[in-house]
Amino acid sequence: MSKSFADLGLSESTLHALRDVGYESPSPIQEQAIPALLEGRDVIGQAQTGTGKTAAFGLPIMQYIDPSEPSVQALVLTPTRELCIQVTQALRTYGAHTGVDVVAVFGGAPIRTQQAQLRAGGHVVVGTVGRVLDLISRHSLVLHDCRFVVLDEADEMLDLGFLEDVEKILSLTPSSRQTALFSATMPGPIRTLADRYMYDPTIIQVEAATLTIDTVAQFQLPVDAKSKPDKLVEVLRAEAPDQAIVFVRTKIRCEQLFRTLRDRGLNVRALHGDMSQGSRDGVMLAFKGGRVPILVATDVAARGLDISTVTHVINYDVPTSPDTYVHRIGRTGRVGRSGRAITFVEDRQKRELEAIERHIGTSITQWEKGATAPPTPVRERPRRHSKPRLSGRHDGEPYTKLMLGGGRAAGLQVADIVGAVTSSTGLDGEAVRDVLVLDRFSFLSVPAAEAERVIDALDGQDVRGQALSLERAKVR
Repeated sequence: MSKSFADLGLSESTLHALRDVGYESPSPIQEQAIPALLEGRDVIGQAQTGTGKTAAFGLPIMQYIDPSEPSVQALVLTPTRELCIQVTQALRTYGAHTGVDVVAVFGGAPIRTQQAQLRAGGHVVVGTVGRVLDLISRHSLVLHDCRFVVLDEADEMLDLGFLEDVEKILSLTPSSRQTALFSATMPGPIRTLADRYMYDPTIIQVEAATLTIDTVAQFQLPVDAKSKPDKLVEVLRAEAPDQAIVFVRTKIRCEQLFRTLRDRGLNVRALHGDMSQGSRDGVMLAFKGGRVPILVATDVAARGLDISTVTHVINYDVPTSPDTYVHRIGRTGRVGRSGRAITFVEDRQKRELEAIERHIGTSITQWEKGATAPPTPVRERPRRHSKPRLSGRHDGEPYTKLMLGGGRAAGLQVADIVGAVTSSTGLDGEAVRDVLVLDRFSFLSVPAAEAERVIDALDGQDVRGQALSLERAKVR
């Protein structure tokens, strides 16, 4: 018999907040994690986005906090600014009737504002790893009274190279703290971290709810890189979608494609992580309200975008994993409506498409004008693989990680670095991967065969008034 939230030991004020947001019954991870966390146990949850893990740790946190005590009592570490904002909004909702103050701290926003918020209170801090360390070093964030620490999407922190910093932060919290770690996959370094910093954890493994997309007709369209924008315009005009999301891999690609479509006279907006929160909210409202029929978006920016009127999903870039493919095409065919998903495939991406076909257990029909295909049942399987590392292989091609002297302190942004590489070498922006801009230096990955040429072309080049220095990164 399925349990209710009241059966899990939550307080009346927390149950009140859940009623406000319309949560009726707990998901499997909530059912297992909430009682363990309320008992004071450490918890490892292997679960993907969409399984309800934020409430699984967020609701117990709200019961832990003493609002009358003006100190940071809980810390949630996230790999990205987007997730930080998402978690903060959820925690504020859960704590609406408690007087608990939740402060978000992340890069790309004024640090002084965040310092002021911490001085004014701040019982729970949700933050990205780099900004949390920065605030600790400035003595603006003190963790002496932090009794509860959550590592959210730990495998992404590993992929982004943050694990050493995470350990540094954990070492600055009381050894008596309670720790919860959530991760879609459990690679070796994450297990080692858990062994070192967690005490006899309860381990919970939850498979993502089976997502059956039996109302989506799926197509593939072979294209070459140069003709992709023209092909996209042709497909959009032929399909005449009520509403379509066009997915791309990178923020830069998103902005470029948005401009191209806009210049061709299409009513289109872009949604990506470099936009301000206000701009993103404006785009979301315009799209949800039906005022904009076409949205060009990156995966991270489109997380949580649940709109029942989307008739088409177009994968302008083949997704990097079969799971991402299923998540993307699940944005259409909602509420009994039929949907269409069209994936553009360059020659070099055929292997990725084959991996998707193996994952969904069917081959994908080729798109032609007026093409019809029966809707294909797709079952999302839980991930068993770990994500690619920064200097790993992409598209079957070896990549080399480079370190660039210069970062945020010099005003450098991801777009500056990718732009410098593409303009100096003629490489496609898609070939520049995993750009990570830190305070005084940055990382990027380029095809191994092009690494020396990129170093030669960029070393000493002036960007934003700074002479760049570039070298191969030392792989630890």
